[in-house]
Amino acid sequence: MSCAYLAFTGRGLALAQQLAAACPGPVARCGAGGPGLDEWTAAQFAASDALIYIGAVGIAVRAIAPHCRSKAADPAVVVLDECGRFAVPLLSGHLGGANALARRLAAVCGAVPVITTATDLHGLFAVDEWAKRQGCVVAEPERIKQVSGALLAGKRVHFTADWPIQGTPPAGVQPAAGGCADFALTLTPTGQALHIVPRIAVLGIGCRRGTTAEHLEAAFAAFCSETGLAPQGVAAAASIDLKRDEPGLAAFCQDHGWSMDFYTAAQLRAVPGSFTASGFVTSVTGVDNVCERAAVLASGGKLLLPKWVRDGVTFAAALRPFAPDWRWRDDEP
Repeated sequence: MSCAYLAFTGRGLALAQQLAAACPGPVARCGAGGPGLDEWTAAQFAASDALIYIGAVGIAVRAIAPHCRSKAADPAVVVLDECGRFAVPLLSGHLGGANALARRLAAVCGAVPVITTATDLHGLFAVDEWAKRQGCVVAEPERIKQVSGALLAGKRVHFTADWPIQGTPPAGVQPAAGGCADFALTLTPTGQALHIVPRIAVLGIGCRRGTTAEHLEAAFAAFCSETGLAPQGVAAAASIDLKRDEPGLAAFCQDHGWSMDFYTAAQLRAVPGSFTASGFVTSVTGVDNVCERAAVLASGGKLLLPKWVRDGVTFAAALRPFAPDWRWRDDEP
């Protein structure tokens, strides 16, 4: 987690420096030759995973208000008073990790973490915190309240999962009977459940020379629509080294925040397994299939979706190994 600290007084600056020694990040003092409050907040809201203000809660609230978008997108925001007595997670407690960060910062300076999230206060399962700990994305953040609200009302919630989940489900959580679930761990969301999507898919890509990012984006949207793949589940991409200098491919992957691996034809030919062969692809690249082989090689796992073709673009998806468990609290090993 990339942290950024802003203090308003000399005493606050000393505390910020103490905290930054344990949770690293740049430290600044507002005014006195340092950045302005609005300027600093705007820059760090876009660049950092967590903003830590050493000062009054009201100052932080007014500063972040114009930048708040959604619990899925906002960074964590934590406020500590300059005496280091209280650590208040102000924004993105679960998905952004503000609750866990507040506890960690509080432990550094002996503060009291002021946690106000209802599920935390009652010791109940927090589905969004579980998703974050398991390396997953919450596809519909607005549905989190349906699961949390049911647990807070003393009801049971039901789940389905496309992978076995190790351990014992938390109190109030049990497998769904008949497929009617409150939340589902899946890469192919359907229905009205809250969908927890693991970021474990690697997208194998083949394309003609000069293919634009816009063309790839349209093809990707069609690929996800036709296969049911949640786009949030893609974590990386891969192709043959002949595509390394394709600006459209680079821009497409950069727009999605994906790392991109490239392999030689020899490396792709050496991938074991049965793949969709093409004589034309062999004549151009020296290997019978690019997208499937690249996806499997980069993922270190198994092919999920075979070669899909549309307007000169080929996609395939393979899965990285994934072993979810029921741990969700930040104090669990």
